[in-house]
Amino acid sequence: MEQQTKAPPEIQKVALFLRSSGAGIKVRVGAMNGKRLDYFKGKSAIKALLSPAYQKAKGVRPISSEEEAKTVLSAVNAFAFFLRVSRGAPSGASSSSPKNLTLIQDQTFAPDEYYAWFYDGSQWTTYAGGILMVVLMLAGVMFPLWPPVLRLGVWYLSMGMLGLVGLFFVIAIIRLIFYIITVVVVSPGIWIFPKLFADVGFVESFIPLWEWDEKKKSKKKAGEKKGKGKEKEKSKGKEKSNNGSSHVSAHIEEVDSGDSGSRRRAPRIEEVQDEDA
Repeated sequence: MEQQTKAPPEIQKVALFLRSSGAGIKVRVGAMNGKRLDYFKGKSAIKALLSPAYQKAKGVRPISSEEEAKTVLSAVNAFAFFLRVSRGAPSGASSSSPKNLTLIQDQTFAPDEYYAWFYDGSQWTTYAGGILMVVLMLAGVMFPLWPPVLRLGVWYLSMGMLGLVGLFFVIAIIRLIFYIITVVVVSPGIWIFPKLFADVGFVESFIPLWEWDEKKKSKKKAGEKKGKGKEKEKSKGKEKSNNGSSHVSAHIEEVDSGDSGSRRRAPRIEEVQDEDA
């Protein structure tokens, strides 16, 4: 945009800092007119300008309060580095699809509003990546013209990589066969390199060398212990209630009915202490 080129160097550097990964702004992806755009909330931009990373940046305007951060962000917004948008429904059938963004004519900065980026930041990494891809493609096309020493080195390197991949598959197959054999012979089975497929480093993938497959059983045992503990608590509660009720009994006595002169039988309940108690 033309407005971005007219911005003062200080504002351009602030926009460059906010667009970089070091700012720590939580960026989301939205859709506008069929294109994907990154957008963020105003609060996260204010936090970025008040962070220690911004204080270490060179050539930017010093900021020490939230009001100063809002002033600087309003200036960045005025030069169309980012524009205020409203967020709508998802652009696709899924709820996780990018949400539709619509530009708002009232371009003011507010912490609770959303802003879409119309600035891509520094492009030197993009240019460098493009140049590197072109160089690699040319090198691959011109491989027959390489010196014999380089071609031989590339051949050895490719064979070494293929050997490592093949060795990995061989280890995976051997450990599976060994586990199946040990499940039958010495249950619950033994895993060779149990962390081979775990999300750990290369060296940690081969430590320990072997391990018993007891994880599932330990979980089941823990669940059974919890269930038994609950049953014991219930049985203790029932015993307590039975002991409490055993101290009360009732018997029927003949009681005079009063003035009628005739004797009637009427039940009367009395508490009697249990002798065993």
